[in-house]
Amino acid sequence: MNKYKNYFSSPKSKIARDILRFLIIGGIVTIAATSPFFIVNLMKGFKKFKKYSNKKVYDTFYKLEKQGLINFYEKNNQIYISLTGKGRKKAGWMQIDDLKIKKPKKWDGKWRILLFDISEMKRTYREALRGKLKDLNFQLFQKSAWINPYDCIKEVNLLKSFFGLSDKEIKLIVSREIGDDKELRKLFGLD
Repeated sequence: MNKYKNYFSSPKSKIARDILRFLIIGGIVTIAATSPFFIVNLMKGFKKFKKYSNKKVYDTFYKLEKQGLINFYEKNNQIYISLTGKGRKKAGWMQIDDLKIKKPKKWDGKWRILLFDISEMKRTYREALRGKLKDLNFQLFQKSAWINPYDCIKEVNLLKSFFGLSDKEIKLIVSREIGDDKELRKLFGLD
């Protein structure tokens, strides 16, 4: 996974990550362009960024634009800030990088088995997916079959969408019975 993490690397500064996260969730942001207080209006629009100095926020927006991750454009006396295609990829990877499966207080007794068959043409995605499954505490059940005891349909759908995988390439099966599961129960601390 580390090898592929660099391929999809996220910005190193916390403020850049915050800005990209905000834009991927919020889409396009608009700010009054006629105001001489552009940075003040920008800060009001991004309440989360009050912990950063105005200069740091301004510099980070400039840097993200220079890296080709965001666009600024003016229309009808409004300034619009949006992610570029490259910015959406970075922000998407950040969502994947931060993905976690919540462990409930009590296990529901169901196993989640993830099956995938991803072509050689998507080898990079296949390897990155394997690495992320390990990060999410999936265990190899059989070749190209991974298992986890916790509800993870949202997380799997996000991975599926991010990597552009079809229903034929990745499937999630929920089952109460998988045969002798003593070792798996012990591995996941379910006993």
